[in-house]
Amino acid sequence: MKLRRKRIKPIGLDDVTIIDDTRLRKAITAASLGNAMEWFDFGVYGFVAYALGKIFFPSASPGIQMIAALATFSVPFLIRPLGGLFFGMLGDKYGRQKILSITIVIMSVSTFCIGLIPSYAAIGIWAPILLLIAKMAQGFSVGGEYTGASIFVAEYSPDRKRGFMGSWLDFGSIVGFVLGAGVVVLISTIIGEERFMEWGWRLPFFLALPLGIIGLYLRHALEETPAFQQHVDKLEQGDREGLQNGPKVSFKDIATKHWKSLLSCIGLVIATNVTYYMLLTYMPSYLSHNLHYSEDHGVLIIIAIMIGMLFIQPVMGMLSDRFGRRPFVIVGSIALFCTAIPAFMLITSNVLGLIFAGLLILAVVLNCFTGVMASSLPAMFPTNIRYSALASAFNISILVAGLTPTVIAWLVEASNNLFMPAYYLMVVAVIGLITGICMKETANKPLIGATPAASDLDEAREILQEHHDNIGQKIEDISEEIQRLQQKRTRLVDQHPDIKE
Repeated sequence: MKLRRKRIKPIGLDDVTIIDDTRLRKAITAASLGNAMEWFDFGVYGFVAYALGKIFFPSASPGIQMIAALATFSVPFLIRPLGGLFFGMLGDKYGRQKILSITIVIMSVSTFCIGLIPSYAAIGIWAPILLLIAKMAQGFSVGGEYTGASIFVAEYSPDRKRGFMGSWLDFGSIVGFVLGAGVVVLISTIIGEERFMEWGWRLPFFLALPLGIIGLYLRHALEETPAFQQHVDKLEQGDREGLQNGPKVSFKDIATKHWKSLLSCIGLVIATNVTYYMLLTYMPSYLSHNLHYSEDHGVLIIIAIMIGMLFIQPVMGMLSDRFGRRPFVIVGSIALFCTAIPAFMLITSNVLGLIFAGLLILAVVLNCFTGVMASSLPAMFPTNIRYSALASAFNISILVAGLTPTVIAWLVEASNNLFMPAYYLMVVAVIGLITGICMKETANKPLIGATPAASDLDEAREILQEHHDNIGQKIEDISEEIQRLQQKRTRLVDQHPDIKE
């Protein structure tokens, strides 16, 4: 029986998606604001951990208070995989925009509620229990927040600018962190340390509600991403039940068919977020508790470092569009391994300028990771499972990163070795290096399962020509391979006495 070859329609100019600049800017703003609010809470919590330790765990020693407060920060990461699975499946079924509107509501309300919790002196053991419940609600919503936001931006971005556009997502993270830390310092300075410990620590958490309302308004006004809309259109044409039932691929199938992408995702998330939490969540406590700087002094140093990171972040994203994502992961990992100990030698020198220099080294290395992560992760999976796969892999690996502040605080206390954070970062650097070597390059390529995307018509023509040239090159490569195999076959036939051409 002769097999019929199904005729595939040639890709033409109409198949290239032209991204509207206004919609793109709105998408990036809405996604970044939600991410900023997530990290606003992380920033506030990291910088008031010393106060929360005294308020919610008053009977413990200062060292145990710090560990307990940071443990409350880390425990919600156990909930994030559940949130990732839940919101990931819904995001692949109902769309990215709807889920991002839900996550920002949960996140803003739970953060606001932290400011309402009475102290241990007022309600006893219920105080830390309520704090933990609020943090777990945050963890559940955040499980779908960052991955959804990164997918949203990636699916809205032109192929040639995805790195630059994606870098603004973590730009929002840093802005949120700076804002959270700045609010803590400002309130503490205005009302004084004593009043801050009494009631002032609550005020930063109250700001989450108005920020959440603004974020909800921006996200609710957005349209669905072009890539997901194309996926919906295909289902409507060929598989109406598929649209109604959602993704039919289980996590087991994802792990079997996309295991390389899953491992790359896990490695990149661990390398990025361990460094992130080490520098921006743990270091304020390290400077104040272990190096005996005043809380405000340590906070101001970190804020200055983070402001510097804001200028580097979009530059890294823009350069990754030109040179690729993998070089930044590889170079960042090597730099982290080589500079971790020298950086902490500077940080523990008791000289302000050298402390700043040590933290700046770690910040620049961190920018190598954050500059490419939001554009790299969504490109690893096809559209129909992108949210489910990425949210699952991201939040499973974030368990390791989320435990960083607690584990490092315990290691330093147990060993009395101030260089434990450096050794921890060196191990993470090895993971990052292996990831960078093994991951596929995705810069300037369409997302899997989506048509090419361009900023304008001229760029669309260039992309289409490059696509056709690439097909032509692949045809030539296949023809050469066929010729090589044919020659090999001829040689083998010549060696066999009973086989004739």
